[in-house]
Amino acid sequence: MKINQSASNTSAHQQADDASLRKSSQFLMPFKLTGTDTSQDEYNIYPVCSLGKNKIFTGYDSLAQYIADKRTVLIDGYVGVSWDKIQAEINKYFTTKGLTANWINTCAYLKAETAIEALLCPFLGTPDAVWGTKCTLSLSDLFQLDKLTAQLPDEQYDINIIIGTGATLSGWNVPVIYIDLPKNELQFRMRAGSVTNLGACEAHEPFYMYKRFYFVDWVLLNAHKKYIIEQIAVIVDGQWPDNINWMHKTDFAAGLNHISNSVIRVRPWFEPGAWGGHWIREHIKNINKDVVNYAWSFELIVPENGLIFESDGYLLEASFDFLMFHNRNQVLGNHAEQFGDEFPIRFDFLDTFDGGNLSIQCHPKLKYIQDNFGETITQDETYYILDCKDKARVYLGFQENMEPKEFRAVLEESQAGNKEVKIENYVQAHAARKHDLFLIPNGTVHSAGVNNLVLEISATPYIFTFKMYDWLRLDLDGNPRPINIDHAFNNLDFSRKGDRVRDELISKPSVIQQGNDWQLVHLPTHAEHFYDIHRMEFDKDFTVETDNRCHVMMLVEGSAISIKTANGTEQVFAYAETFVVPAAAISYTLTNLGKKRAKVIKAFLK
Repeated sequence: MKINQSASNTSAHQQADDASLRKSSQFLMPFKLTGTDTSQDEYNIYPVCSLGKNKIFTGYDSLAQYIADKRTVLIDGYVGVSWDKIQAEINKYFTTKGLTANWINTCAYLKAETAIEALLCPFLGTPDAVWGTKCTLSLSDLFQLDKLTAQLPDEQYDINIIIGTGATLSGWNVPVIYIDLPKNELQFRMRAGSVTNLGACEAHEPFYMYKRFYFVDWVLLNAHKKYIIEQIAVIVDGQWPDNINWMHKTDFAAGLNHISNSVIRVRPWFEPGAWGGHWIREHIKNINKDVVNYAWSFELIVPENGLIFESDGYLLEASFDFLMFHNRNQVLGNHAEQFGDEFPIRFDFLDTFDGGNLSIQCHPKLKYIQDNFGETITQDETYYILDCKDKARVYLGFQENMEPKEFRAVLEESQAGNKEVKIENYVQAHAARKHDLFLIPNGTVHSAGVNNLVLEISATPYIFTFKMYDWLRLDLDGNPRPINIDHAFNNLDFSRKGDRVRDELISKPSVIQQGNDWQLVHLPTHAEHFYDIHRMEFDKDFTVETDNRCHVMMLVEGSAISIKTANGTEQVFAYAETFVVPAAAISYTLTNLGKKRAKVIKAFLK
């Protein structure tokens, strides 16, 4: 299903970006589609999995009626949910029906804020540190669990409810209603100061709150979500200020089962940045054009993406981790045991069209990211050039005669005195052309230059960027961006220099199979990359076996393609849309819907 421009923008404005709740130029997703657009070559910002009729319900009254029928329930959910609003709206219905309700709020049973801060301190580093390390506690460690589990239903009331994050820790054997919140909306609320971290009484600077979300809150809540997934009876989307959509878990599970055996596309979201450009703004409809730039599209960065389900036009977004908790074997196939619940590949756009250069940077080695940040895999990347202007460049690898000590001294002098660095004295700059693939295994110095649209095909970790030089640039709020020279020099591979860079770090495509109107091109990745890349080029059709592996794909040339999987599922994807074929799909056929040859990138685990 496609959504037309008027439906998207009208719905967003009707929902009214409440500045007290969220701070963002991005439109709020409409809770209902009010129109469709059958244009097959238009990038769709609200891709949906349709469930059929009468599967998604809307409004607080309908959920309150469900609760009234059950009499005793738990309402659990994610950090950032507007618990007071939800309680007040549901209670309005009870009042009109003459029902009394006993509300027990989990926040009353959290440990003291100082005690929670002491527990979490080892995972957050120093206050000015960009990164922490993944929390090894459990959600229950933040609660006075004995007091929470001592709470019992009160028979004097018609209805008994424990509400709030962690409600299921009470141990009540009753239906669980789970309220989810998309990660982008959580961050928009964070920026507005309308939400707090788990166990915090007040909002803090977004810089600190995001660090705590990433290294603590999300870790604990994702583990909690996985633990209680079989107890959940109802899924609720809590992203709208004045409304909710919800569905029964059985229908939700059926939706997860369907996409895990056919095809998956997450909801993308978009962000401006200090170096951002204008390709995304000019080529993707229905996003807000009244922004300074767009730097990123979160095409498939699954720790922060959601899946949208649709019924009767109503939409419900749920976080991608539900799919991995419920269907990881179908999604990852042969690699499910290796990667567990962690989807290992990401696709995202870096837009520097008429923008700026990315920082000169590198990413951590595997042992470094494991020892210092608690991650299991590291940030091994590639840059696929989806589009570029003449004279676009990618910075990659060192010059043959550079001296590490001199380079460090120049960087430190620049940081201390705000002095420009002639970066090409130390780092190579390579011409960038459409469909080039640059290889960036961990420890490699690199940057995308101006006038590129980079499709970043990478391992999933995405925040561990050690910046060494940022062109004396401020962020969009006018503040210096963090520079991490110590971390960088603990990880840089200084052997990646001179002729070795062109030999080893620029992929050399080769045709490995071909027919009359098609060919399969191999774009070899580096030996340290755990994923490989093919490009399928075809005039009409192209059929592929999954071999029990997950395939992540994008149409990188052409207007639109259709995909039909072995179970009969058919879907259309436009240029630059990311989609995933899970291992359990068995096989699929791509059909070119355009007038010129289609080219589709396929990333897969080695």
